[in-house]
Amino acid sequence: MRKLISYFIKYEVAVNIVIIAFLLFGAIGAFTLKSSFFPLEESRMINIDVTYPGSAPEEIEEGIILKIEDNLKGLDGIERVTSVARESGGSITVEIERDENIDVMLTEVKNAVDRVPTFPTGMEPLIVAKEESIRPTIRFAISGEKIPLVTLKRISEQIENDLRMMDGISQIEIDGFPEEEIEIAIRENDLLAYNLTFEEVAQAVSGANILTTGGTIKTSSEDYLIRANNRAYYAEDLQDLVLKSTTSGEIIRLSDVARVSDQFSETPNASFFNGNQSVNITISNTNSEDLLAAAAQVNEYIEDYNRKSSNVQLDVIFDSSIRLQERTQLLVENGIMGIVLVLFFLSLFLNTRLAFWVAFGLPVAFLGMFIFAEQFDVTINVLSLFGMIIVIGILVDDGIVISENIYQHFECGKNPIKAALDGTIEVVPPIISAIITTILAFASFLFLDSRIGEFFGEVSTVVMLTLVVSLIEALIILPAHIAHSKALMRDAPKPKTAIGKFFGKMRDINKVGDRIMIFLRDKLYAPTLDFVLKQQILSIGILLAVLILTFGAIGGNIIRITLFPSVASDRISIDLLMPEGVNPERTDSIITMVEEAAWRVNKDFTERQTGNLSVIENTIKRVGPGNNKASIQVNLLPGEERDFGAPEITNAIRDEVGPVYGVENLTFGSGGNFGGSPVSVSLLGNNLQELEAAKEELKTIFENNPLLKDVSDSDPKGIKEINIHLKENAYALGLDLAEVMRQVRNGFFGTQAQRFQRGQDEIRVWVRYDLENRSSINDLDDMRIVTPSGNRVPFDEIANYEIIRGTESISHLDGMREIRVSADMEDPNGSSTDILADIQENVMPDLLAKYPSLSVSYEGQNREAGKLVSSASAVLPVILFLIYATIAFTFRSYSQPLLLMIMIPFSVIGVAWGHWIHDFPINMLSALGIIALVGIMVNDGLVLIGRYNGNLREGLKFKEAIYEAGKSRFRAIFLTSLTTIAGMAPLLLEKSRQAQFLKPMAISISYGIAIATLLTLFLLPLLLSITNRIKVETKWLASGERVERESVERTIKELHEAEKNRDEY
Repeated sequence: MRKLISYFIKYEVAVNIVIIAFLLFGAIGAFTLKSSFFPLEESRMINIDVTYPGSAPEEIEEGIILKIEDNLKGLDGIERVTSVARESGGSITVEIERDENIDVMLTEVKNAVDRVPTFPTGMEPLIVAKEESIRPTIRFAISGEKIPLVTLKRISEQIENDLRMMDGISQIEIDGFPEEEIEIAIRENDLLAYNLTFEEVAQAVSGANILTTGGTIKTSSEDYLIRANNRAYYAEDLQDLVLKSTTSGEIIRLSDVARVSDQFSETPNASFFNGNQSVNITISNTNSEDLLAAAAQVNEYIEDYNRKSSNVQLDVIFDSSIRLQERTQLLVENGIMGIVLVLFFLSLFLNTRLAFWVAFGLPVAFLGMFIFAEQFDVTINVLSLFGMIIVIGILVDDGIVISENIYQHFECGKNPIKAALDGTIEVVPPIISAIITTILAFASFLFLDSRIGEFFGEVSTVVMLTLVVSLIEALIILPAHIAHSKALMRDAPKPKTAIGKFFGKMRDINKVGDRIMIFLRDKLYAPTLDFVLKQQILSIGILLAVLILTFGAIGGNIIRITLFPSVASDRISIDLLMPEGVNPERTDSIITMVEEAAWRVNKDFTERQTGNLSVIENTIKRVGPGNNKASIQVNLLPGEERDFGAPEITNAIRDEVGPVYGVENLTFGSGGNFGGSPVSVSLLGNNLQELEAAKEELKTIFENNPLLKDVSDSDPKGIKEINIHLKENAYALGLDLAEVMRQVRNGFFGTQAQRFQRGQDEIRVWVRYDLENRSSINDLDDMRIVTPSGNRVPFDEIANYEIIRGTESISHLDGMREIRVSADMEDPNGSSTDILADIQENVMPDLLAKYPSLSVSYEGQNREAGKLVSSASAVLPVILFLIYATIAFTFRSYSQPLLLMIMIPFSVIGVAWGHWIHDFPINMLSALGIIALVGIMVNDGLVLIGRYNGNLREGLKFKEAIYEAGKSRFRAIFLTSLTTIAGMAPLLLEKSRQAQFLKPMAISISYGIAIATLLTLFLLPLLLSITNRIKVETKWLASGERVERESVERTIKELHEAEKNRDEY
């Protein structure tokens, strides 16, 4: 190491080559990095989609889901399995454990599905696929005045084709319309008139509308292919299809008994942009695609399209690139301000030329990081930029220690080259240890489970890469620059250049900084340290009292705790769920009333908004999928331009709407919950009566809690069902329930006669009764059932029925039926942990005692927090041991690393009161900040202990060695802590809503370092003194001899052993 450092100090050319390499390849790396809003983590979900037209949720559950879930139970690597059975379909979600290979597990899951022996007849092939990791980039609406939906759909398909021709765009989704189909609506009276049956019509359609080959005819000259091409792609081509020919020559065609039409399916699924019917296109980006580049291309396409088109317009609903650029600009501005503050404090308290070369390490370290960033899948996003802000102040720490130590050696009379070499070599062990401990602490993020752990893994990657490069810069580049700098010239000539004169003037500022530093060190720190070392019991008592007071404040809810911070959003989602079976017009009328209320609220807020800008940019109303579901997406003015928070606007819309009767759920969400609902409780069991009763009780408790809002459950009432029972005479006619239900299903639901591809759409040809013949229960009574003998009997003569309320959906969690009750916080910054604790302690025990067959699982944010805590409890002991081992290797001591570790819990004092000052609850992101803090806070301790050990080797007495170590390292410790805090200070003071999500972690690090500085300067010397006293007394008890205090220290023992070995050899 000494030879390597010596080589670069002596030869400037070698250093400059390294710098040029960093600058060149770093710039290339920076420009090739892709952008995304948040890091795109690898998918751990496998979805199994079930489609079984016309089936009930119970059929899906019993015939499909239970069979698949049973086969999945034996597979290793599955974290849990959830499923939902609905009308005509369902889905199963398999969540894979963190360390498993998703592609291998996908194969295992497919094999498990294939092992199911039988599925119900009529079920479509299952789709088993892993969930792709994508995030929406830009979404726009296609709309126009009185433009038919089918026209909008055709335009959207053409636009999709255009977009797919662009580089970097692969994920395009179109919505806002039901599926297209051909309906053959049979008139039952005409069937009777022509003596035709429903089955005969369906069979004729199925057999005639074909495209097939019949082999070849091989002649002597050439071959002929036999083909029947009778495929009809549109309804008008089917009108003249021959159904029957009578003996009299009469031809009965399809149009004689049915109305044939091209149409959208009857399941409502419509979208409206600012009141006009629209079709929406969403472009998403994958891990390999660039968000900003994709959004720029799409925006350019939209502008060009709107210039050419007059009646159809493309309107951007949301554009993630705008939000990303705003947040990027915000973080970059905070980062630049942080760098400016770091430079200011370096220039004030350190020789200006030294400060310049220390600060020079910042761009070198960042450019070096960019060289390797792409290899670790780092993108330019909110969290990677946050990682760069965190590391700004940390980067200069080792540079400060090295430059300050070099300067001290220079002041001892050494020439610049010698001072640079000796000053660097002396602090190499603590510098390397400090970098390793910081890297270890941030490395723990890579092993944390849950979404938050995956997100912040990119923060740790950025920090670690930058620190590794900064270590190279500090040990090789910095000493070489300082050695040849005018900072180490004793009789420097009077400066003649403008730069020289600038540094000369800055030296005057340095003198002010020196005076401040000398005052802080000699007048404040030294006397206080002397007092602490003399009054050890009192000092420890004061510190413990503050720690107890802090935990008391947390326990007393003065300092609040919650699971996750509220995330600022530019979007409000309003979801309406009506009773199953409701008329879709009723659903549409209610959601339209809510939309009108939103625009009334907008008028009020716009009048109070700076510049009278419209607070609501646009609304997207969606009716469907299904009769009973509707939603509105309210897109707000970007957060940087808006004077009001999304929760405030959301509450205003809720108040404006007021109570709405006859709905299952109407929830207003401002999109601020990271990790799911703050309060979410899953009731599990197979006793359906107890599940329903417990759900109602728990939901009532949530609704009566003033701290909660938007209470919802996953078990809405189902559609009204007509439950059919056959009369005895039906069996006498040769009928059974299966045959009757088959005929009823064909008539009222439909039978699929054809299925073919038409352009980009898969078209199904449905044969069913005309809507007029299936719009009343009386139509069922009058339906003619065909007996095996060919006779037709009215339905009400062979069957009766009862009307009951059915099931809307059935959910499973790990094989058990699940009903989930969820709620949002009335106060976004309130303590969800207190509410959950109250539910766990005071609500659930009584509920489970009343319904003993049930169990409970806490979902949403609580589950995410549980995964985070569980993984952290496994990885943190290992990380702490590695940090301990690193320090132990550095100082070759058991006790000194332990003393540094003892200080860690005391940092909670700074973290807790920092959150109180900024009025933030402590949350999981704060905990991540504490983990990062562990690695950073031991760095100053390493420097102080290193100097203390050096003093002992130089022959100083114990008390003097501690005292002088504190004084000589005061500047370095004070300055490294100050620059680290200064790097994040702009973010701490940032009032923008968009920065609030990141502030808890910055608060933990900044205030934790502030208290850690005091702990290092005062508690560490105190602990060194106490442990030394214990060693001395132990030695006296063991040998009966009084020994000098310094003789029991490991450094002195090694010195004596080295002398002894020298004498022997």
